[in-house]
Amino acid sequence: MVAIAAVVALVGGCARAPEPAQAPTASAAPRSIAQNGVLRVCSTGDYRPFTYRAPDGTWSGFDVDAAGDMARALGVRLELVPTTWKTLVADVGATCDLAMGGISVSPERAKQARFTTPYLQDGKAAITRCDEADRFHDLADVDQPGVRVIVNPGGGNAAFDQSHLHQASIVTWPDNNTIFDQLAAGAADVMITDVSEIRWQTSTNRALCGVAVDHPFTSEQKAYLLPTGSEELLRWTDHWLDVASHDGTYAALSQKYFGGAGGR
Repeated sequence: MVAIAAVVALVGGCARAPEPAQAPTASAAPRSIAQNGVLRVCSTGDYRPFTYRAPDGTWSGFDVDAAGDMARALGVRLELVPTTWKTLVADVGATCDLAMGGISVSPERAKQARFTTPYLQDGKAAITRCDEADRFHDLADVDQPGVRVIVNPGGGNAAFDQSHLHQASIVTWPDNNTIFDQLAAGAADVMITDVSEIRWQTSTNRALCGVAVDHPFTSEQKAYLLPTGSEELLRWTDHWLDVASHDGTYAALSQKYFGGAGGR
C-alpha cells in the first residue's frame, strides 16, 4: 500500500514486486457491453476529487478518468450517467452497468449490490472553518449541544451522522457541490466526510481546515459498485483494477488528483 496523503492510500502492494498481470482485452469484454458498444457508468458528479460534473455538463475526476480508461480497454464508448447518493444503489443495473466515484464500501450497500476489489483506503474526519478549528479535535468535540453539523442527504456521511451524533444538530443541504461554500459562510459549524474529500477541499479553500485527518474516526475503503448478478463484468473489472494498479494507470491518477506517489 502506497500512501497518497497521510491515511489516504491506494489499496494493495507488497514488499515483493507482483507478477505482471496480462492486460484485459476488448475480446474478453462482457457480452452485453460489447454488443451495445457503450459502458454506462453512474456517478454523482459532486464528490471531488473523484467525480465532478460542471454546470456545462463536462465531467472530471479521479474515477471519471478511470472510467475512461476502462472503456478504452473494453473497446467501447463511455457514457456517464448522473445519479445521486440517495438513488445510487437503485440506479446501478437500472440505468447503468456500474457506479464509480469515491463510493465507500458499506454493509448496507453490499446487501443490495456487489463491490469490486477496493482501490483506496480512506476514513471519516471533520472539516470546519479555520477560525473555528480550535473548537474541534475529535468526534466528541463535534457531538456537543449547539454544534451544527452540515450534511448532504442519502450517502455515507448522512448514515454516519445519524449513527454517531446524538447531541449536535444536523443541518441538511441538498447540493454536495456547494455544501462547503455553506460551511465557509457560517451556515453550519462543521461537516463530517472522508479524508480524501477534506484534503481536496482544504487545498482549494483556504478558509477551511481539517480536523482529525491524520487520525480519522473510521477506516473505510473505496470500490466500484455493480448490480447483483453481474459476475462477468465484476470479474473483468477486478482484472482491470489489478492491471491498472501495476501498469502506471493508478500511479498517474494518484499524482494528478492527490499529488502523491501513485501505484499499488
